[in-house]
Amino acid sequence: MCGITGFFDLTQSEKNIESLTQSAVDCLCKRGPDVQHIFRSGPVVLGHSRLAIIDPGEQSDQPFISKDGNIVVSFNGEFYNHPVVRKELIHEHYEFRTKSDAEVVLQLYRKCGVDAIKQINGCFAIAIWDMTKERLILARDRLGIKPLFYYYNDKFLAFASEMKALLQYPVPREIDKASLNAYLQLNYTPDNHCMLKHVQKLKPGKIMVITRQGISEETYYRIPEPHAEDKYINSYDAAIAELKQRMSMSVKRRMLSDVPLGAFLSGGIDSSIIVALASEHTNKLKTYSLGFKDQPYFDETKDAETLAHYYNTDHTSFITTTSEMLEDLDNMLDYLDEPFADSSALAVYTLSKHTSKNVRVALSGDGADEMFGGYNKYLAHQKALKNNFQNILFRNTNFIWRSLPQSRQRKIHNLIRQINRYSTGLNFSPEERYWFWCSLSSEKSINKLLDHIDDKDSYEARKANLVHHVKSAPDDMHSILFSDMHMCLPNDMLYKVDLMSMGNSLEVRTPFLDHQVVDFAFSIPFEYKISDNTQKRILRDSFSKHIPNNLLQKSKHGFEVPLLTWFRNELSSKLDQHVFNRQFIVEQGIFNPEKVMQMKKILHSNNPGDIHARIWAMLVFQIWWKKTMM
Repeated sequence: MCGITGFFDLTQSEKNIESLTQSAVDCLCKRGPDVQHIFRSGPVVLGHSRLAIIDPGEQSDQPFISKDGNIVVSFNGEFYNHPVVRKELIHEHYEFRTKSDAEVVLQLYRKCGVDAIKQINGCFAIAIWDMTKERLILARDRLGIKPLFYYYNDKFLAFASEMKALLQYPVPREIDKASLNAYLQLNYTPDNHCMLKHVQKLKPGKIMVITRQGISEETYYRIPEPHAEDKYINSYDAAIAELKQRMSMSVKRRMLSDVPLGAFLSGGIDSSIIVALASEHTNKLKTYSLGFKDQPYFDETKDAETLAHYYNTDHTSFITTTSEMLEDLDNMLDYLDEPFADSSALAVYTLSKHTSKNVRVALSGDGADEMFGGYNKYLAHQKALKNNFQNILFRNTNFIWRSLPQSRQRKIHNLIRQINRYSTGLNFSPEERYWFWCSLSSEKSINKLLDHIDDKDSYEARKANLVHHVKSAPDDMHSILFSDMHMCLPNDMLYKVDLMSMGNSLEVRTPFLDHQVVDFAFSIPFEYKISDNTQKRILRDSFSKHIPNNLLQKSKHGFEVPLLTWFRNELSSKLDQHVFNRQFIVEQGIFNPEKVMQMKKILHSNNPGDIHARIWAMLVFQIWWKKTMM
């Protein structure tokens, strides 16, 4: 894994493009601490910051340049099938100077042009400068595992793996109010939009070609529309066999590394499956988990250690404390270059920090929940579509649940919180219900929080585009998973893991998100995934012999941190400085000061609900705003 950046001077009027690109590369040093280079070719400068994984010698440093100097590649990610493609190219008399996958990208481009991207099985963001055709090609992997930000106007195009690098170029800094509205609800910015109005993310599965004449985009991959192929409808056993085969090959492909490799192991079913399959290809796989000394409710290390013993892995449990995590909090907030308020990012940051001291590559179980129905909200959506007495009762008693104490601190209060969210959601259309259950804050509350409602039409149009996949038919529950694959997975889950791991110079690989596994997951009936309240049914049945039964049957446990407790104690002064500073709020002119102060009262009340999530989003935004906009 690495960091890439670049600048295409469309008018040849910018005189400092090499120094600007060098500054951008310097911002990416944590993504690629081993070596940094820039290369200029006419109007284009490409920069690369390398984390050496495959063929780590200097002969494979990037940007990688063809012998004739006409093609230059800057590649962030992994090309898992590059050994197979290399053999095919050698058979066709293409010559190689290194064993790197970046050189395979270059030679494949020489052979196939832009279509080369379609042959890559991997996670990546790629920049290719073709001097003979005077075109710059940008591409992003199929599922959005690796990020790529860009800014474009009539004078230049700039791109980078991270926003902080992109902002080294002359990019205007104007808040996108529609993105702010969505962020305050979801705790992340969805789709290809960013918190800065003129910056965009290249969408997953996209190829962009830039010339002096303009930009063109091509979609080379789409997640298959959910359907049930005939060969699986009446053959659950055949589907199990196919899933096992595809997952085994995916894990095997992702174990290719010239540096130490390990795996995250939480004790949940997804990471356990990855460890089980990886253990078939190596002895004493290194595995890592994170425990919370001060918060036993959030600690799953005993389950992880059970699985580690089962497979005789070389396991390490990192037991963190509140003081360590609060120290990591400042480092994490400093590294964030766009508001991102999924609080579990802190746990991922701490786990990555410790893991990176032992290995440079870690396998993870990300993506399985979205494809195979692992989240509780999927069961809730399924139940909400039924016109039964239970739903009628919940719908008509919502006013009662709203009035009762709600928080995540006590089991009974958390149950009331969940019932309240469920009963509230019953009053919405399927599309609105999906958005509401994806959100941590309601649209109504955020509209009150914002001092002015700007770009409402833009926000509504974006929201409609994000929820349009959702269907109302009970037999079309696949549409919920399909929507999550487009909205939550790339913009929340994958963005979180990429940023937190690369912030610690660690590469994370996600076997569940091999596109061949994804294609399969959306070709099987939904009842293979959720049936009779059993979630991830086909995963459990496929790997029942690989995982101890007590772990196989355990319920979903979130990777959370105790924000509510911290906000009331250790972080109260930080909140007073950044969130509950009335004078600053007034001068800033974004938020309604009275509504912000009201949040503080709710925080210290007996009925905090999910207020900690809303405050966390505010804290992250305000710290980002001060270092980016002031």
